[in-house]
Amino acid sequence: MTDPVSPGRRPAEERRVPEPESTRSPFQRDRARVLHSAGFRRLASKTQVHTAGTDDFLRTRLTHSLEVAQIARETGNKLGCDPDVVDVAGLAHDLGHPPFGHNGEDALHAVSGACGGFEGNAQTLRVLTRLEAKVLDDEDRSAGLNLTRASLDATCKYPWPAEPGARKFGVYADDRPVFDWLRGGAPAGVRCLEAQVMDWSDDVAYSVHDVEDGLHGGYIDLAALMDDPDEQSGVCKDVAGRYADESAASLQEALRELLRDPVVRALHDYDGSFGAQVALKDFTSMMVGRFVNAAVDATRGRYGGERLRRYDAELIVPEAERIQCALLKGIAWRYVMQPRTSEAWYSRQREILAELVAILSDRAPDHLDPMFAAAWHEARYDAGRLRAVIDQVASLTDSSAPVWHARLAGLPLA
Repeated sequence: MTDPVSPGRRPAEERRVPEPESTRSPFQRDRARVLHSAGFRRLASKTQVHTAGTDDFLRTRLTHSLEVAQIARETGNKLGCDPDVVDVAGLAHDLGHPPFGHNGEDALHAVSGACGGFEGNAQTLRVLTRLEAKVLDDEDRSAGLNLTRASLDATCKYPWPAEPGARKFGVYADDRPVFDWLRGGAPAGVRCLEAQVMDWSDDVAYSVHDVEDGLHGGYIDLAALMDDPDEQSGVCKDVAGRYADESAASLQEALRELLRDPVVRALHDYDGSFGAQVALKDFTSMMVGRFVNAAVDATRGRYGGERLRRYDAELIVPEAERIQCALLKGIAWRYVMQPRTSEAWYSRQREILAELVAILSDRAPDHLDPMFAAAWHEARYDAGRLRAVIDQVASLTDSSAPVWHARLAGLPLA
């Protein structure tokens, strides 16, 4: 049985750079590989909530990933995790997301059933271990960035394959060999502590920051929410079943308590002025700190003060902070994301990706980038060829996907 703490790589590498470069730890090299990857750069043009490029203030997948990495590093360091491992997980966790955020993810899943579906986390593993150009194995096949076992395991938010009826999974069937290697010695279906830290940091980042972006962009009116019990009830209904298991009725008092919090109450009359922006930044800092410290304190309370990492512990998130985090997600959903689902551009995004897959499947390997064309040629069955097309489309950005679509469909670019 393989030790999941091992910093080994698959394949093993001989150091090509002499001292002092080789004094970096394996995990520091992992971090550098992610930061310098093409996939990481592309996150700058991929949607977080709003379409990338529509506002200079709003977050992209790149800025979100940097923030998740910072939160994860701080949280993991307080628990005794290797800070570079949790940093890698935060930086890399969204590398598999396609154009147009979760809308694009759903669109690709709908047209990829013949090759096992599409899931952003499974695609992240594929990017890290196959699609990024960095290392070749002994048979001259891509090993992706060839990160260490510990770093790869830390990125696995859902460490299990697809199952009937389950939308979330972490590995495609043809990526099972590397998945089985990185999970060697790990309890089946159990996430390592670093993956749990990354997952909570992701929740913290997008719940708090989506509200910050929504307020700054004028999409969220906290005064209306604070002063209208019906709106509060609506938020609780949105949260129940979507972001929390509690009933809408049981969430009411938690929402009222959140809205009474001085750091939230200070945003009642947010108007974008300098003072209001200071209050907004205070809200962001205080909420992130609260969520991080609550999880650290609760986990330390259960496991003591020893260094915790890998499979030594479960991250404990107290109920109060978990519910507050869910309520912030619900506020962003109700006032920012849900209204966008009825916009014509939202439906058009799905059409663009579905039509791109259809056009490229019909014309492949022509029009595929060389690396995806090579994968198409190497595939023995139609499922593998479809996966090569899906990989190509998933690699595009919010700006390049419409350009590709217009060019291949013979349409004028809007």
